[in-house]
Amino acid sequence: MKIIFLVVGKTVDKQLVKLSEEYMERLKHYLGVSMLVVPELKNAKNLSVLEQQEKEADLILKQIDNGDEVILLDEKGREYTSVEFAGFLEQKLLSSTKRMFFVVGGPYGFSERVYKRANGLLSLSKMTFSHQMVRVIFLEQLYRGMTIIKGEPYHHE
Repeated sequence: MKIIFLVVGKTVDKQLVKLSEEYMERLKHYLGVSMLVVPELKNAKNLSVLEQQEKEADLILKQIDNGDEVILLDEKGREYTSVEFAGFLEQKLLSSTKRMFFVVGGPYGFSERVYKRANGLLSLSKMTFSHQMVRVIFLEQLYRGMTIIKGEPYHHE
């Protein structure tokens, strides 16, 4: 299975970009993984929240095929411990799914259309993080999950 981390907008903080790239490189040792950046909307200031969500939905849904598994990173999602998340990943890796998307929306979250397309919701914390920080936190947890699956010493209990 290939994992695609789909995010809306570029990360502008160079340190966060560097960390994201480092975890992406580490992850390539374990599985096919890529980050797909959907461009931020132009003239977003002139759009309502609903209009922004709908335009971002068009960009997000255009990337996803019918057979793809889609997990939205969302504050209403299920929370896992790192070990539980590794178990969730391992189960998905053993399934017949060819591509699995983990999606971070724009500043106002997802439209109803994106929620309807999703196969699940994942919350990284009850706390709120910037969209740029979420990228690094998620990639680190994905890496941690893979090391747990492989029985490697990165994660300590």
